[in-house]
Amino acid sequence: MLSDEEYGLIRFYLKKYKITNRSRWFRETVLNHVLKNMERDYPTLFGENEMRR
Repeated sequence: MLSDEEYGLIRFYLKKYKITNRSRWFRETVLNHVLKNMERDYPTLFGENEMRR
């Protein structure tokens, strides 16, 4: 679900970089973002300050 402006921006990007498989691109883009956030927010035994000592 995208607004017309968002959809147009994505279509422009896909055309500019000659991406033909839109569903694959969406899937990879979204999952890449989710995985990066999960990795960054992964619980650790010690806090960041304690690990840097």
